[in-house]
Amino acid sequence: MFEHGTIHHEILKRRAYNLRWATVPDGVIPLTAADPDFPCAPEISEAICKFSKDNYFCYGPADGLPEFKESMAEYFRKKRNIPSIPGFILPVDSAAFGIYITCKAFLSPGDEAIIFDPVDFLFRYSIESVGGVAVPFAIPPGTADAGFIRMEQLVTQKTKLICLCNPLNPTGKVFTKEELLSLAEIADKHNLIILSDEIWSDITFAPHKYTSIASLNEATNSRTITVTGFSKAYGLAGLRIGAIMASNAGHYKKLSDASLHNSTIHGANVISQIAATAALDKCAYWLDGFLSHLQAMRNLCVNELNSINGFTCISPEGCYVAFVDITGTHKTSSQIKDVLFNEAKVAVVPGLKEWFGSGAEGYIRLSFATSEEILKDALGKIKKTVNLL
Repeated sequence: MFEHGTIHHEILKRRAYNLRWATVPDGVIPLTAADPDFPCAPEISEAICKFSKDNYFCYGPADGLPEFKESMAEYFRKKRNIPSIPGFILPVDSAAFGIYITCKAFLSPGDEAIIFDPVDFLFRYSIESVGGVAVPFAIPPGTADAGFIRMEQLVTQKTKLICLCNPLNPTGKVFTKEELLSLAEIADKHNLIILSDEIWSDITFAPHKYTSIASLNEATNSRTITVTGFSKAYGLAGLRIGAIMASNAGHYKKLSDASLHNSTIHGANVISQIAATAALDKCAYWLDGFLSHLQAMRNLCVNELNSINGFTCISPEGCYVAFVDITGTHKTSSQIKDVLFNEAKVAVVPGLKEWFGSGAEGYIRLSFATSEEILKDALGKIKKTVNLL
């Protein structure tokens, strides 16, 4: 399923946007947006085709298709050990929008929300879009304890939300149960909502174990809003489908009201919910194979990157991105990005504040969700170019 021959390059050149194949010149390899080069599991497209054959595309229920909500609740119960109720699960048009809705539901103008640094820009964007203030908490790349005990120093009377990204994009850290208990203790003590972004949770590499913070205990579950999606694990970014899970009716109503689903202004489209249901119900075998392939690509990527002059890369525990320290080259993230694009013909994401926060300067991020052949070609070109600097 994940051999080089399964990748349809001509289709990717027409359809893979967001910094990828359709947006770069011919000859450039994009290791940019975290989006797989491989086609999705056939059961997903079969489910879409079967639904479409009836030629009816009616309005769906504002709170989501029952079958999607049931499958999503079963996933949270069996794979994440969270006591979930279908009625408290809201399908949304992406995990990104799920983050925004949660910020809209639980933040008022001037409220503060703690985010990690570095972390994906969507947290800061969502907080600031609703008038909130993002307060960064530094978590350097690596396997060292996150030191959440330090986070309490950031809590003020205006703090309302802690944003947890687990596994952490871009560093690939998977938080341990003990670390999560420390974060939960702060949230409980100060009556804070926890926004847990778990879109990467299925991409966790052995021997590391994933723990959902909502599974820790009843008190933590009661204050956690869990967000997930289907772009990373199943390659469905273009279908724009995700889900938000609350633990009680009050929180669910806040999320539902913030979503504007009942007004029909927003809503998760029905076909995407059909596709996501097929992924949950029928595609575990595909995800297992994808994870196995990714673990091999991670090892290849990290070994090669650490052999390049001025590069240092800590092996990610989760996510299919490598976060590379390039300070040894004595160039900035933007400079290395430009050198690799113009000379090596490889596109990467620079560690700029607008992408990941100030803690990302001195790094670049590479996605390795591609074939061994493409990855070896790209890494070879990077090595040749950087070693000549």
